[in-house]
Amino acid sequence: MFGFLKTKNDSTDPVGAQPVPRPAWSERLKAGLSRTRDTLNTPLTELFSRARIDDELLEELETTLLMADCGVEATHWLLAELKASVKRDKLETPSQLRAALAKGLETLLAPLEQSIELGAHQPFVIMIAGVNGAGKTTSIGKLAKHFQSQGKSVLLAAGDTFRAAAREQLSAWGERNDVTVIAQESGDPAAVVFDAINAARARKIDIVLADTAGRLPTQLHLMEEIAKIRRVIQKADASGPQEVLLVLDANIGQNAVQQVKAFDKAIGVTGLVITKLDGTAKGGVLAAIARQCPKPVRFIGIGEGIDDLQAFRVGEFVEALLGPA
Repeated sequence: MFGFLKTKNDSTDPVGAQPVPRPAWSERLKAGLSRTRDTLNTPLTELFSRARIDDELLEELETTLLMADCGVEATHWLLAELKASVKRDKLETPSQLRAALAKGLETLLAPLEQSIELGAHQPFVIMIAGVNGAGKTTSIGKLAKHFQSQGKSVLLAAGDTFRAAAREQLSAWGERNDVTVIAQESGDPAAVVFDAINAARARKIDIVLADTAGRLPTQLHLMEEIAKIRRVIQKADASGPQEVLLVLDANIGQNAVQQVKAFDKAIGVTGLVITKLDGTAKGGVLAAIARQCPKPVRFIGIGEGIDDLQAFRVGEFVEALLGPA
């Protein structure tokens, strides 16, 4: 039957030990995006050290953007904006072009900056999907911490009954955050989530984070299982789920676009969590998403720490990506 696991965080830090201060999020983000920034800035530095803007510079800039996985559509859009700026604003120097590129990126990515509006609905059900290895279960633990820091109570539903390690991992995050985890050793994942919603309603818990089994978009019969979880959530709460988050590994580059489209078709994705930006040179994929399948990027992750998942903010992301103008 179902397990109601109330876990408690028992820190083993030595008494009186002073915590080591961590760098600010903006500094960690800048460090986390270093590989993508190097992909962009090594050729950009060379390009923008030239004396003037010409067709050759713009062609090489196009190659640089494609190498950072911005995608063909986003790259062409950015170049069109840059050419228009050169003509309209009479730009003459590569440094001016760099500032125009930063502005263009901010304009392109601005629609993705939308935070979750929790509202007054209780419980607020967040269904979380993604392929195995994307960092889905880890992201759930970090999200629990994030919402707790806002004064919200959280319950975790271990809906990935297919993978035993997923239940154990989620239970570990529950222990770390001191929250209830509802799990079942085997059986129907939709039933686990259904039970979790009812338990949260009875306990007046604010947020339910529902894990689902990792699925590849090409596994249509398995994608249907996730669609079933959504339908069961709606039986427990006609207005639910209030949010459907897709967790994407930034390392997959352009494949992220296809994942967004496939999962959106199956379960109606309302927001994205982009993980592992610190391990990739493909951070430009957010530009591709903005042009081809714009979904709000709710959070981005750049490390393994519990607070290394933060809300997406366009301005600080572009500055971390390109550096100050």
